[in-house]
Amino acid sequence: MNIIEIKDVEKTYHDNGVPVHALRGVTMTVERGEFLVIAGPSGSGKTTLLNVLGALDTPTKGKVYLEGEDLSTKSRNEIASIRLHKLGFVFQAYNLIPVLSALENIEFTMMLRGIPEKERHERAMALMEELDIAELADKRPNEMSGGQQQRVAVARAMVNDPSIILADEPTANLDTKTGANLLDLMQRMNEEKNLTFVFSSHDPQVI
Repeated sequence: MNIIEIKDVEKTYHDNGVPVHALRGVTMTVERGEFLVIAGPSGSGKTTLLNVLGALDTPTKGKVYLEGEDLSTKSRNEIASIRLHKLGFVFQAYNLIPVLSALENIEFTMMLRGIPEKERHERAMALMEELDIAELADKRPNEMSGGQQQRVAVARAMVNDPSIILADEPTANLDTKTGANLLDLMQRMNEEKNLTFVFSSHDPQVI
């Protein structure tokens, strides 16, 4: 079953009045359980494509379907709800909330969904145990290494059982060994939980 399908998607930005064609006629599908990399050099449109797949950006032309639903027919509030309930995001810059602990960062999207505090805490701690980061529960982002922050970000993306996790250059700010460990972790989650991952990279070793 296709989780995401996009048809003839184009995205054009304007830089000081000059059109920049980030995406030109992209058609692709993402099937449930895939472990997929979008590869290409910097500036080739990888992040733009991920943002379109994740409903963070709307295409200039073309259609995006998430689990068969045409996103162009949805209101802003409906799109926000889809992102919250069906999509998980892992960003290159981690994007953890600096004043919150690792545990609170992981609980945050569950809080937005109105999940009771006790259940939030139990689910977050169980996932941290599974990802071998339970010892980070009370640490804030500035007390963690880059690799630890990224693992917390992966946990935050996973905790709501999304249909798909989108990761934008997730290893770019990590050393080679830490990046490889992160990819191993995501692949294990893919195999054990049938979680669908789509991530971008320009690194030949990652690809």
